[in-house]
Amino acid sequence: MARSSDRRGGTVALLQQSMSRNRILRALAPEDFARLQPHLEPVSLQLREVVIAPDAPVDELFFPETGMISISTTHDERRIEVGLVGREGLVGAVPVALDCVTTPHVYFVQLSGEAHTIGREAFCAVLGESPALRRLLLRYVHTLIVQITQTAYAHASLSLEGRLARWLLMCHDRTDGDELVLTHEFLSMMLGVQRAGVTLAIQNLEGAGRIRAKRRRIEVLDRDRLLALTNGSYGTPEAEYARLIEGG
Repeated sequence: MARSSDRRGGTVALLQQSMSRNRILRALAPEDFARLQPHLEPVSLQLREVVIAPDAPVDELFFPETGMISISTTHDERRIEVGLVGREGLVGAVPVALDCVTTPHVYFVQLSGEAHTIGREAFCAVLGESPALRRLLLRYVHTLIVQITQTAYAHASLSLEGRLARWLLMCHDRTDGDELVLTHEFLSMMLGVQRAGVTLAIQNLEGAGRIRAKRRRIEVLDRDRLLALTNGSYGTPEAEYARLIEGG
């Protein structure tokens, strides 16, 4: 009877893993997902919600299924985005993987959606049981660090249009369809510029036929022509993710 129950539990876990849209959860070995699955709780991500506050204990990690979460620095009440996590990732991975209780960054919801959350203690307990899970986590942390370094390069080297093109491509990767729900307020934070600069950059991209701007939305029309503006700042983190997470 116990073996039959175990088999049913394993079948349910496999079904739940196959239905997940989070690419980290889908990349796990079935036995590692089965270890995590009893601790995963579904949650809704509300727009602008802070899921990890700066200098506060990281008590929960989040596997986004839909939506996006920004990793931002804060100085003099001004936020500038340095990283982006969507359905490809795990929010809270860096401080937990590096055994840090807190982080100076703020993680907040840029686009509302759904996620699975797990307590830090439960996650670390499973991590201690599985070298394969620890290896996957560290590989993901590497890809996130690469993304953040490419962001620094983009801010230092690209035109405003190029930086905007890169962020639009990253957001496009993490959503379904070609329409992105992005306000000028959020775009100004992403790019570290005033809203007037964002408006001009959007107008330039739209005038060149790369995007179509609507109220609170931007439609991606031509990814290749957006990519041409990024001067190599887009693509490296994505290639590392494909190689290390989904390439085995």
